[in-house]
Amino acid sequence: MADEGPHDEKSPLWSSSVSTASKDSISSKSSSKSSFFSSFRRRTQALRFSKSYAAVDIPSDNDQFSSLPESEAKVLREQVIVPPAVTSYFTLYRYANKKDCFMLGIGVLCAVLEGVLKPLMSLLFGRVSETFTNYGPQGALYNSTHEYSNSTLYNNTTYTYINDSEYMPYDYLAQQDYYDTIRQLSLYLVYLGIADILLSHTKTYIFIDRGEVLSARIREHYLASTLKQNIGYFDTLGSGEITSRITADTILVQEAISEKISFMIANVTTFFVALAIAFTQSYILTFIMLSILVSIILSTGLASAYMVKYLKKAQDGYAVGGTLCEEVIGSVRNVHAFGIQEVMASAYDNFLKVSEYWGIKAGVATGLMNGSMMLCSFSTDALAYWQGVRLYSEYQATLGNIITIIFTVFQGAYAFAIISPHISSVAAGVAAGSKIFATIDRVSAIDSSDENGIKLDKVDGSIELKNVKFIYPSRPNATILNNFSLKIPAGKTVALVGASGSGKSTIVGLIERFYNPIDGAVLLDGHNIKDLNIRWLRQKIALVQQEPTLFACSIYDNIAYGLVGTEFEFSSHTEKRSLIIEACKQANAWTFIEKLPEGLDTNVGERGFLMSGGQKQRIAIARAIVSNPKILLLDEATSALDTKSEGIVQEALERASKNRTTIVIAHRLSTIRDADCIVVMRRGEILEMGTHNELLAKQGEYCELVKAQQIETLKEKEKEQRDMAQNIVPDYDGIGEKAIDLSDKLHQSELALSHTQTRASIHPATDIATGNMFGPEPSFLEAFKFIYDLSRPEVFYNIVGLIACFFNGMGYPALGLLWGTSLQAFADIMDRNELRIYVSRMAGFLFLNACVLGISNTVTGAAFGYSSSRLVRRIRNMSFRQILRQDIAFFDRDENTVGSLTGTLSRDAQAVEGLGGITLGKIIDAVVTVIGSSVISIAFAWKLGLVVTCGVPVLVGCGFYRFYLLTEFEARVKKENERTSTFACEAVSAIRTVAALTRESDVWEVYHGSLDAMVKSNRPSSFRSAFFYGLTSGQIFFVMALASWYGGQLLGTGEYNLFQFYLVFLSIIFGAETAGIVFSFAPDVGKAVQAAKNIKMLLELVPDIDTWSDKGKTPQNVQGDIEFINVHFRYPTRPEVPVLRGLNLRIQKGQYIALVGASGCGKSTTISLIEGFYRPLAGTLLLDGQDITQFNINAYRQQLALVSQEPTLYAGSIKYNVQLGSLGPVTDEQIMDVCKQANIHDFIMSLPDGYDTYCGTKGTLLSGGQKQRIAIARALIRQPKILLLDEATSALDSESEKVVQAALDAAAKGRTTIAVAHRLSTIQNADVIYVFEAGRVCEAGTHQELLAKKGRYYELVQLQALEQNN
Repeated sequence: MADEGPHDEKSPLWSSSVSTASKDSISSKSSSKSSFFSSFRRRTQALRFSKSYAAVDIPSDNDQFSSLPESEAKVLREQVIVPPAVTSYFTLYRYANKKDCFMLGIGVLCAVLEGVLKPLMSLLFGRVSETFTNYGPQGALYNSTHEYSNSTLYNNTTYTYINDSEYMPYDYLAQQDYYDTIRQLSLYLVYLGIADILLSHTKTYIFIDRGEVLSARIREHYLASTLKQNIGYFDTLGSGEITSRITADTILVQEAISEKISFMIANVTTFFVALAIAFTQSYILTFIMLSILVSIILSTGLASAYMVKYLKKAQDGYAVGGTLCEEVIGSVRNVHAFGIQEVMASAYDNFLKVSEYWGIKAGVATGLMNGSMMLCSFSTDALAYWQGVRLYSEYQATLGNIITIIFTVFQGAYAFAIISPHISSVAAGVAAGSKIFATIDRVSAIDSSDENGIKLDKVDGSIELKNVKFIYPSRPNATILNNFSLKIPAGKTVALVGASGSGKSTIVGLIERFYNPIDGAVLLDGHNIKDLNIRWLRQKIALVQQEPTLFACSIYDNIAYGLVGTEFEFSSHTEKRSLIIEACKQANAWTFIEKLPEGLDTNVGERGFLMSGGQKQRIAIARAIVSNPKILLLDEATSALDTKSEGIVQEALERASKNRTTIVIAHRLSTIRDADCIVVMRRGEILEMGTHNELLAKQGEYCELVKAQQIETLKEKEKEQRDMAQNIVPDYDGIGEKAIDLSDKLHQSELALSHTQTRASIHPATDIATGNMFGPEPSFLEAFKFIYDLSRPEVFYNIVGLIACFFNGMGYPALGLLWGTSLQAFADIMDRNELRIYVSRMAGFLFLNACVLGISNTVTGAAFGYSSSRLVRRIRNMSFRQILRQDIAFFDRDENTVGSLTGTLSRDAQAVEGLGGITLGKIIDAVVTVIGSSVISIAFAWKLGLVVTCGVPVLVGCGFYRFYLLTEFEARVKKENERTSTFACEAVSAIRTVAALTRESDVWEVYHGSLDAMVKSNRPSSFRSAFFYGLTSGQIFFVMALASWYGGQLLGTGEYNLFQFYLVFLSIIFGAETAGIVFSFAPDVGKAVQAAKNIKMLLELVPDIDTWSDKGKTPQNVQGDIEFINVHFRYPTRPEVPVLRGLNLRIQKGQYIALVGASGCGKSTTISLIEGFYRPLAGTLLLDGQDITQFNINAYRQQLALVSQEPTLYAGSIKYNVQLGSLGPVTDEQIMDVCKQANIHDFIMSLPDGYDTYCGTKGTLLSGGQKQRIAIARALIRQPKILLLDEATSALDSESEKVVQAALDAAAKGRTTIAVAHRLSTIQNADVIYVFEAGRVCEAGTHQELLAKKGRYYELVQLQALEQNN
């Protein structure tokens, strides 16, 4: 058991030996990746004709594709529709193999045997009671055969009643026999306790362990199924929702199949065994009490159905909110720049409202279920005494029978009643599983795991698009390509140019087979790519996208991913390293990589945030060319490169393009002038085709594009220009020699510089980089008080719930009083009619007790369910706002990835919810019961009460130690879950890159390895936890044995009567049993306490740059003067790498300033400092002569507007995204005006929904250029005093760039504009151009002045000059 991971080591997920059943296991050690995901493939094939798949072909009433012809609608529908999965509880075990089933069988057997023990305890209790009654000197005036004694208590003869005129002498039990019997029965109870410890420990450990194993398999299958889905599936589904499913929802499934179900099995067994024993005592009375069983089953079934329904809706509501959360945290720089934290928090809260609404309904349904179960369970006592005394008076049952039946049936009904919290957990697990299995069972329209399809022996690389019609599945009303045809000969380079949205990137997506065309075909070497094996096809193609995606690992690993599926995938480390270094050199990346402290082993950070845009792009290019692919797709591959790097990389790409088919999408036309064919497109049609020279000669569309990009140059001879370019070869790598080669003297002088006098200037490079930004972990009491304070708004509901809990808890002591009184009546009242009347009256009180408990339990569930749902919403809302409050340095840390933070939001709040509602009610009930029972017992029989009560602290101590172990365990599991969820979120967020690199199997292997290690490391903790639960459970039998033995001694001496014994016995036993039940919730409590600590530490975290702070001045009459005075800066997460080294820069109001230079030289860092994302390590940054640290950060940022290099849009309409930039309400006319300025209005109006068009998650439904123009419109509507453009036009085509640049030039009038640009044509009219090198300014001047200097800037211009080839 100990060496087994979540999957059987002999049956990998993609192994051909895996059966078609869904009980397959997975191995992390399989070397066969050739048939990746074959279990999914087989399931896919099986489902193609199943009912669930047929749902794809049947349009619903609100079918968005209904306006299209059915053949076209079917193609689109199957790419996005997710048929619902029919899920039952046993579906959650679908991945259990034979070993799991065997172990679970042992666990079920142990749970059943444990369930049998408690009814056996009832039988022993009946024997004990019978022994007491048969002991004459005690004066127990009845026995099990209708007998009663004469009036002399201590005589030697009793008489058995036969009829009205006859008596039979009866010999009472001798004193020694009495004591021997009591001792023997007490020992039996001890033996049962030992057996219970062993059984409880075994079944709890097995179910905990198998729950972890099976939930790990579900996680793996879910991720595997997600990774094999077609890209259209992700256009309407955010990675945040997937993260929520894989973190929070799988935890719910795990809880449903873990120890909770073992408790349910044991208690249900107790219920039925108790009935069976009751039938042996008196079938008449048992049949009468069966009506209670029907009531319990009906109420439980009805309430459970509503619980599942409401919980599903609550989970669905939050899952969508999780996508928004992932979007917002992933673009936190944009959120801070525009100050839209409150807007996004409000949007997030809207989703929380939906989840809260259904959560409250689920809480009420749970309360009703629990209340009805308690009503029915406690009504068994009333019914048993009412009918039992009738049967007794009619001589149809003995008192021994009645006592045994009452005790066993009550214990059975009570066992059934206390499983209600576990039923809630199981219902939540089934609800969560339905969504997970819907994704797992979904048949992907383009299945990357499908092993079918042709694999060509030889690939020439000729590509043809033949009469292709294409519509994006998420935008069915917009036709992108219509009857489009294009031939691309093998080994040739073809460039696609044209306006944004003309269909260029769509062609790349079709060739990669990210989507299926509606009509027509895409051919490779004459073969329709639909007939080719998808994985094989993508391994022959290398793709570099417009927005490069890197993974959170080293540079070496990122580039090595390009070798997946090639002959070099399993080569030696040395051979791989040489290939990677050569690829880096070709991509002009080696110069900056080798100067990094860790070289190729440098971690790039989440999504590559530790690298500049140009560095990320060069690493992505190296990754693409390292495998020497047959087909190279470059979608704006050099858009983020500086001019010098672009020239070198372009030359490398041209060399790499030899003898392979290359398709280049470019807006910067200097990069494609040597292409064999240039295709000019507009709105999905080809306008003209030809070489660079041929198209220039036509004086058509292409010629106009070229003119738009021409740079004004000095009239000098061509030879002089080339000579200068050859003689001056400066170092333009990302870091630069001087950036690394620092003397100790310079290093010491930097540290000696006076720091800016703010907390922010001192801490980033020290505390944030290496220390713990959170304070000390709170104690249990601090965490409890914190949750209590958060719950204050619901104090009324909590007080009502507490009052109801008091009644719940006192129900058991009241039960003891009524039982003791009733049993004593059998001894005291000789007249059977009088006895029947008296006991029937007691039965009425018992029923009243049941009604009170039914009402109070309903109130408890509803009140705490309401308050816990409100609390969860409040925690998620506050945590989300607190996360958005943090400064950018917080998000730079490795542990604060998007996946980690979104997982924390989902998981921690859910854990706190696990402590609320009915679970919290049960815990408080138990506390009241234990205290109340102890007080009443000591009050009525202090000797017996004190002795028996002493056993309770031992039971509680074992439970609390288990709770402590689980709390420690949860802290460790939290970190592991964060790490695995971060990895999964990263892979899903970069699904296009993962699919293009065919990394699905690699991603799964890493994820499986992480889960496998987590499962194995959790086993020792699970074993200890289960052991202490077993001790807690067994203590109940020991307490009962002690009570029976010592109580028997006191009864034997006549010191106590039966009333006192039964009162103490029942009160303490039920109190101990209730306390034991409470500790079955220890996992929930452990998770909740750890979650409360995490939430408290997060909410108490105060950032150095605090957007919540009211401190600081509000800028007045801002002119826009900006000045850097000897500014030094290092990123907090990389304090060993200097970025800015004494930067001095002066920008006067109203100036248009351009920053140019190599990637990584500090341009974007300068923008970040102006935005206030970071504080300088040393030096000063001034606005209008005042240190910006003196300003209120929000008021300061209101003066700025930022357009980033990688534009960020959110899931909403175009209008909504533009409005996000405004400081106040704006009219539709204002929105349209700024969109016209950004040259996006005409495109928007051409869409069916106009400004209400949905942009998709992260704007995925729009092209890069369209997103960029909307981002520019968002900046312009802000009417800023200072406009920051960080490569604002990098994604635009030449025509749009010319218009947008004119708009930006117009927008720059009257305000300070700072532009970072690699495309120098966009900044030639700047007032001052600053050329950066190694964190300093090396040249400054106007375009003409810098050209005249013939220095660095001059060389950059020459590299971009577009001239007609001779």
